[in-house]
Amino acid sequence: MDHWIDEYLERSLKALDICNASRDGIEKIRMWHKHLEIVLCALDSRQRAYCEGQFRRARKALMDLALEMLDGRDSGSAFSQRNWSFGRHNTKKDRHRHTSSGHSRSHSWSTSASWSAAKQLQSIANNLVAPRGNENAATNGLAGSVFTMSSVLIFVMSSLVAAIPCQDRGLNTHFSIPPQFPWGIPLISLHERIMEESKKRERQSSNGLLKEIYQVEKCTRQMTDFADLVQFPLTEEQKMELEQVLEELASICEKFKNGLGPLERQIRDVFRRIMNCRTEGLELLSKATNLE
Repeated sequence: MDHWIDEYLERSLKALDICNASRDGIEKIRMWHKHLEIVLCALDSRQRAYCEGQFRRARKALMDLALEMLDGRDSGSAFSQRNWSFGRHNTKKDRHRHTSSGHSRSHSWSTSASWSAAKQLQSIANNLVAPRGNENAATNGLAGSVFTMSSVLIFVMSSLVAAIPCQDRGLNTHFSIPPQFPWGIPLISLHERIMEESKKRERQSSNGLLKEIYQVEKCTRQMTDFADLVQFPLTEEQKMELEQVLEELASICEKFKNGLGPLERQIRDVFRRIMNCRTEGLELLSKATNLE
């Protein structure tokens, strides 16, 4: 039974890194939000007609936004070297019990410039095998419970990486769940739907699968093309086209304003639940060892 528990504790430690990387992703989106607000402010025509100076300022913000979004797909970007954390350093006992080498380990409270979300996911999913019937029976069902927890953990972490900009994103994680686990059918179905969405042509080079990210990328392209080709004065048709795109950008900004905070709190809650589970598990193992 020990190896089942040890592997789960190791997976949960690596999952903490993905939670931290996801918060980095939310910070990236907040930076995008600021650039979008500059565009909206620059092209506010309520008090005056559109002029070349407004478009110069908007074009500058769009270029900065494009660089930020391109940087989000670069695993070695300067932004990716920033360290954020939801929790404290692990205890000395915890670090001693679970230490290993490899580029994908970052000890949960920081992520290095070479850290990779894709490789971290693969590392979490490696060697996940359902227990045989006799193994599950010998542990009074505990091995099956640990397998369930590991499978759900992998699904949640892969969903985070799919949805939110992460350093070196990759969605090639595969895992199978035997039919004796009925909860596996809906889990695999959801995972397959996420994979199908990621393979769509317009999503293959995206920073994330969140609907709002796709909208930002689409509107940014439209606005950049418009700003590059615009001539003054604008025709009525051009004004209508511009105002339609600006209306969509305003809607995206409102969603970012109202949605990023709650999303970050949910990820923080996932981080803390994983930490609490690890802490309680290690305490129980320590007590069991002392009894022996």
